[in-house]
Formats: sequence, structure tokens, C-alpha cells
Amino acid sequence: MIEPGRPATLRAPALTGLADACAWLQEARPALRSLLDRHGALSLSGLPIEDTEDFATVRDALVDERAGYKEKATPRSAFGNDVFSSTDLPPAQAIRMHNENSYTLTFPGLLLFCCLEAPEEGGATPVADCREVLAHLPEHLVRRFREHGWLLERTYSDCISLGWREAFATTEKAQVERYCDENRIGYQWTGEDDLRTSQLRSAVVTHPRTGQEVWFNHAAFWNEWSLDPEVRDVLVSEAGPQGLPFNTSLGDGTPLSPDDVRELNRAYEKATVRRRWAPGDLLIVDNVLSTHGRDPFRGDRRIAVAMGEPLHVESCAPTVAPAPGRTREIAV
Repeated sequence: MIEPGRPATLRAPALTGLADACAWLQEARPALRSLLDRHGALSLSGLPIEDTEDFATVRDALVDERAGYKEKATPRSAFGNDVFSSTDLPPAQAIRMHNENSYTLTFPGLLLFCCLEAPEEGGATPVADCREVLAHLPEHLVRRFREHGWLLERTYSDCISLGWREAFATTEKAQVERYCDENRIGYQWTGEDDLRTSQLRSAVVTHPRTGQEVWFNHAAFWNEWSLDPEVRDVLVSEAGPQGLPFNTSLGDGTPLSPDDVRELNRAYEKATVRRRWAPGDLLIVDNVLSTHGRDPFRGDRRIAVAMGEPLHVESCAPTVAPAPGRTREIAV
């Protein structure tokens, strides 16, 4: 079912229980995959999912290989069996559109979101087709990003963001350095215990199965001009303009202007669709063909996420090869 402003939606047939649901999902996998290729995301209702264990069972019926969560950027809870909370950020905070782990060399090809408890108000997980986003962008911006890629700079600090221990899941600096070297990330230790990293990634990639070009990055999501002005002022006051937890630019280091970032976010808005959550709902997202985000909400909200079908960026024909970023903060 297709309705304006909503993601493609499918209702499961009458099912007698979880085993019956998994059998139906396995049989329907080719048809579901075809719908994902067409729409990028698919909302599925009518499944008998009541808790994270049920969700993990459904995940295993749909996904052959699980994908890990690397270079952690936001707080989330682990429920076991590779099932997590979608995010633990405050309810009033909107989460802008993004592709999961677009900055890592290997990322999930498929995301599964499941509603265990729907909020009283708001709290949708909006999605946007990355093919549409690319089509909505001004050609001059696309040309610059296609040629130069995008640059991500992160400052890891327990004071204003996630510390490096939580982000890299280690207490050993040598392990962080080894990870950065292996994953083409520039790094520099600053102060007594803080870390800055910089990485160059492609902004435009090609879906490995459909062969279509898509907009795939965090360039707008983590740019300083996407921040609420008051939040940005506080962060700059606390950490200085070069010490923001996250910032992005063109891959050659050219800063993005406020107008550039408005154009990027406007393209996402034009392509965004959403559907109100109900308990048991499943949202399947092709992480290359579709972005996702989160609307602010009121009331209790429990949305679990699982990731699968890992892809390496090189299988997606990046227009720019991944490399350690070289900025005036990282370069020595």
C-alpha cells in the first residue's frame, strides 16, 4: 500500500504465532527484497512481536548475516543477541536523516526497527529515499561532493561528547590507533586524554544490486550549521570552533556554508515520509537506498534496532576513495 507522505506499507496475513510469522517472512523474502529495491524502506504491520527476543527471532528469519555497530556516535542500550535501542537521546531531540555508519568502511546493508511500545505523541522513524534526495540537490553541490567527497572530524571527550573509550569499546590507546590505521582514519591525541579524528569518505555511492547512484553520508547530519543555534553557541563557547564533537566539510577541507547545509537538509525534507508507530510494527530499511531519523516524542517509546547484511564501501563504487582526512587540526 502506498499513501502520500508515508512509507510503503504491507500488512502481514493472519498468523498463528511467531513460528508461523517467521515461516511466512522467509517465504516472502524475495518479494520483500523487491519492494525494498523499489522503495528503499518498507513498513510491515501485523507481526506477533512482543519483546526483544521475538524481534531477534524475526531478524534471523530475514537476515543471513548480522552487522556490527562501529565507531559509536550516540548512546544506545544493548538488549543482547545483537539487538539495541534505536537511540537513548532525549525525547525532545530530533535526529536528522542519515545512513547508518556511512563513515565506516563496512556498514549495515539492512536495518530492522521494531516498535515494542509506541509513544503518546510523535516519535516516528522517518525515512527518505536516497535516490530522491540526490535528485533534489542542486547540481553544483552534487558536482563538488562527487569530486571531493566529504570530510568528517570528530572530537572525543567525556566532557562534551562520547569519550574514545566508549566510542571504540576499548581502554587501550594502542587499540584505537591500530583501528584508525586499519580503517583509514587520521588521529591525534590532544590534551591529557582527548582524541580528534578525521576521515575522508565518498558522498555519492552506487547501490551494489540496483546499480543506482545514491546520496550516502552524514555531511548535513553532523555539520555545525545543522545544530540549533543556541546549542552551537554553547558548544563553540565550551570547546572552541575546532573542538565541536562533530563537524563536516567538503573532502578537500572547504567549509560548508549555512546555505549549503540548508540545501542539503531541504533535499532530505522533500523526500521524507513517515508513519506513526504501533506495537509490533516492523520497519525494514535498505541502509544504502534510504536514510532514517527520529521525530521528537512525548510518552514512553521503545523502538529496538538490529542490523544485518554488512557491505564494504568498495562494493558500492565510491566516487572518492576512503582515506585519512588531513586538516589543520590533524595534520602534523
